[in-house]
Amino acid sequence: MPVMTCVEDFRLLAKKRVPKAFYDYADSGSYTESTYRANNDDLAALKLRQRVAINVDERSTRTTMIGHDVTMPVAIAPTGLTGMQWANGEMLGAIAAEKFGIPFTLSTMSICSIEDVASVTTKPFWFQLYVMRDRGFVKSMIDRAKAAKCSALVLTLDLQILGQRHKDLKNGMSVPPKLTLDTLLDLASKPGWALRALGGRKTFGNLAGHINGGNSGSGVQTLSKWTASQFDPTLNWDDVAWIKEQWGGKLILKGILDVEDAKIAAQTGADALVVSNHGGRQLDGAMSSIQALPAIAEAVGDQIEVWFDGGIRSGQDILKAVALGAKGTMIGRAFLYSLGAMGGEGVSQMLEILRKELDVSMALTGTKDIKDVGRQILVP
Repeated sequence: MPVMTCVEDFRLLAKKRVPKAFYDYADSGSYTESTYRANNDDLAALKLRQRVAINVDERSTRTTMIGHDVTMPVAIAPTGLTGMQWANGEMLGAIAAEKFGIPFTLSTMSICSIEDVASVTTKPFWFQLYVMRDRGFVKSMIDRAKAAKCSALVLTLDLQILGQRHKDLKNGMSVPPKLTLDTLLDLASKPGWALRALGGRKTFGNLAGHINGGNSGSGVQTLSKWTASQFDPTLNWDDVAWIKEQWGGKLILKGILDVEDAKIAAQTGADALVVSNHGGRQLDGAMSSIQALPAIAEAVGDQIEVWFDGGIRSGQDILKAVALGAKGTMIGRAFLYSLGAMGGEGVSQMLEILRKELDVSMALTGTKDIKDVGRQILVP
């Protein structure tokens, strides 16, 4: 068992263990990937104030996110094709998150279905919804989430049109992988992944009957065509109101990067908004999430919970986001790296690493309680 000390260790191991097409799917941005890089670089540029001779005994990273008690201000973000990083990955991730005490969000574009995840969890998880032209399908997804007793709905607003990710096209990425010579050679170098895949789900579980009849072969080209025909570019705030009415429970709006949009989101009655640029996978050249966070938090933070997503690779990144006004954070790639590296055990280890990094960094900035973190811990 390798000694894992940070999220980067999981990334490097996942790169060795996950087939190239699926690793690249997780670890890529759109077009030049400038926004993807900026998410990480701008977080790294923030500096913490080291404080001394302050009593920091009995620290706490515990808080709440939309009324849910959490071990630390983190939820696992919705990630597509998670079950292709490690067989049945969504189920393993949900189990690990539940044991650790943070929320898990299942993507519409997951390999394991809502019902699959519900079958292995004892506490409610969250479900992420994309808006399709077929409102009957949208309503059915909401009803399935209700039946599974999901405790929050995460509505993603920034994927009406799919941003091009060059690596996916060059890899010819498909689900399950197409058996070309390059793919066979790649799989031969990753026998553990291949063996696990034999016993795991292999198609988009929530979309059965909607892409190629739910059968195999729903690759990137097919997915792109289906996205172009079903993901709804007419999505607007009236649709948000309709979805809120259909759902009737806790609602989180993900993909807010502009203050004006944040102000509108705050008036919808939603419970939280997530400052996010979709991990740099949509509008290349958009500002990083951490750049956008302070102005949004200042503009609407007393009306709606403001969360942060984009570039978190350490507990210090979580701390910096909270310092700039986030009441919670979401992690996507850190989750996928740890899952691809070591399955559910990797996710558990990664979460504990983040918690320890957060705890130690709080102590060294003179902070005992995560609820007391603010701009005072950052170098101006």
